[in-house]
Amino acid sequence: MSYLSPSGHRRAAHTAVRPLRLGVPGFAHPLLAPAEWGELVRSDVPVDWVVLGAGSPVAPNGASGGPGARPDPYCLTAVTRLREAGVRVLGHLDTAFGERPFAELLSEAQRYLNWYKVDGFSLDASPTGPAALPVTRRTVNTLRTLLDRAYVVLQHGIHPCSGYAALADQLVTFRGAWAAYRWSQVPEWTAGHPPERFCHLVHGVPRSDLDEALRLARRRGAATVYVTDRATAEGADPWEVLPGYWDDLVSRIGPGVSE
Repeated sequence: MSYLSPSGHRRAAHTAVRPLRLGVPGFAHPLLAPAEWGELVRSDVPVDWVVLGAGSPVAPNGASGGPGARPDPYCLTAVTRLREAGVRVLGHLDTAFGERPFAELLSEAQRYLNWYKVDGFSLDASPTGPAALPVTRRTVNTLRTLLDRAYVVLQHGIHPCSGYAALADQLVTFRGAWAAYRWSQVPEWTAGHPPERFCHLVHGVPRSDLDEALRLARRRGAATVYVTDRATAEGADPWEVLPGYWDDLVSRIGPGVSE
């Protein structure tokens, strides 16, 4: 597979400066992080989607991710506020790189729909190779049978083979540390798709490098991003709390970011 250089621009049709939007991979449970969930309903925060059920702390209903065994009142309140603000909410489904039992995924998806009326699904640990394309296609097609017009995000974390672009609304093609993102490369096949098809999630970005991280996301063809200074030190989940520079990040998401 051939690649563009790390700093190379995408195809000219996709390199115009345009607003970015936030893809929020999932804060801690709303009981533990009420301020974080509350920030997403601000009118000036351009959220593309937020994942429900991805937080690692054990929720009050005993769940450690996913929809849990019964409706959670704190999640219901958070989702209601997000829906009223027009924010797209996705249910978190862990595919275990295509190894998760199909019936388990569908059961969790149905609970998200029954209890929280989600707008779609985020498939975490999505596979990347061609061998898993059929099982991923089956999963996505079935989810769209359960929910007409379901918005589906495949969270690969790296660039998968090009066939996955035909399956979902958006692919998360980078999820990791700033040190790796600065030197990551972009496959040439991505230039055939608009930036709205790609999302990059980057942690450990110092405040001083925030502008550079957003410029790189634009140049590498991602219209949806999430950037945080939180890191994975001592096993911490960098997505659980807001970045220390949250207001600065929000103010920089948009066409004003210089190329």
